[in-house]
Amino acid sequence: MRASKKLAMILVQFPPWFDCIRENVNQIRYIRTQLEGYDVAIEFRHQSWYVPSMQEKTLDFLKELNFIHSVCDEPQSGIGSIPLVAETTRNDKVLIRLHGRNVNGWRNTTGDNEAWRKVRYLYNYSDSELDEIRQAVNKLKNEAKNVFVVFNNNSGGHAAENAKRFQKMMGIDFQALTPKQLDFFEEE
Repeated sequence: MRASKKLAMILVQFPPWFDCIRENVNQIRYIRTQLEGYDVAIEFRHQSWYVPSMQEKTLDFLKELNFIHSVCDEPQSGIGSIPLVAETTRNDKVLIRLHGRNVNGWRNTTGDNEAWRKVRYLYNYSDSELDEIRQAVNKLKNEAKNVFVVFNNNSGGHAAENAKRFQKMMGIDFQALTPKQLDFFEEE
């Protein structure tokens, strides 16, 4: 994929318990050595990386190691979720991942992983919420050449519909897509 220029980046997503401590910082440094030469996006899930005293240090650390900041929109549900921080660490790429805002489904309090996975990303963004995302994207597209937006609110099939509404809000019209690609977005 890399040789054919079809690999935009590798996403390294950390679990909610991966907090901002020296051991985990060293783990991130190790990841950089293992993925040297690749564009790598880092996605945190623990709020300790973004508390006021650490947010700028976190972003500077990602810049220092040439990582792409993964900007996330997710439910605000305690220390195991992060705020939307619309900041880029590189001028060529930024990643935005939209997980929805299902606060009740975000954390697994049942112990049933299979059932939990079905509700974790069960969310349909409203137009006003998509407008908030649009504002963040507009800010980021002034700072980075490429802004990658991924809808990950897919448990109930909302991701494609939300992406199409967002595409219209952004005034994006894709040209020259093959008919097979267009079928991905058609409603049944």
